[in-house]
Amino acid sequence: MAKNVANELTGLGIRTEIIDGDEYRNEICRDLGFSKADRCENIRRLGFVASRFSAHGIVTIVSAINPYSEMRQELAEKYQHVNIVHIDCPVKKLISRDTKGLYKKAFLPDGHRDKLNNLTGINAQFDVPYTPDLYINTSESTVAQSTSTLLYFILNNLNPLDKAEKKQPIIVNSTGNSF
Repeated sequence: MAKNVANELTGLGIRTEIIDGDEYRNEICRDLGFSKADRCENIRRLGFVASRFSAHGIVTIVSAINPYSEMRQELAEKYQHVNIVHIDCPVKKLISRDTKGLYKKAFLPDGHRDKLNNLTGINAQFDVPYTPDLYINTSESTVAQSTSTLLYFILNNLNPLDKAEKKQPIIVNSTGNSF
């Protein structure tokens, strides 16, 4: 969805950047694990990078797991124009979409050497955002519909170019769902 939205924005002449959590974990966040402290630090780093793009008039979509309400609040208080998007989907549907095999690993028996013990929403904490700026349930809409919803939201939150303040919105995904 993030790539689809970025392509649409680019087609409209709007500069856009996607900060993909998996890509950044392999580069600037490779020193971090999956403890709560490390997950928070990961989001802090992504938020900072997003703020730099935004300061240069680039719409920035952070496609990363952001499971803690305190981190969402911290980003919103620290940086201007942060919008929290809750991408939601029932766990059963997520399991059927398990492209990375993470759910399969999370449901392995305890003690299994391949068991994943920190999958957000399964065996690791996830704080449901009760007041997101945008809510999208991907089990109730197609990829095209979800893309249109997010695109419309971003277009309605752009800062007009004739204003002195040119910072653009930072869109932060709050779940581990495919964005």
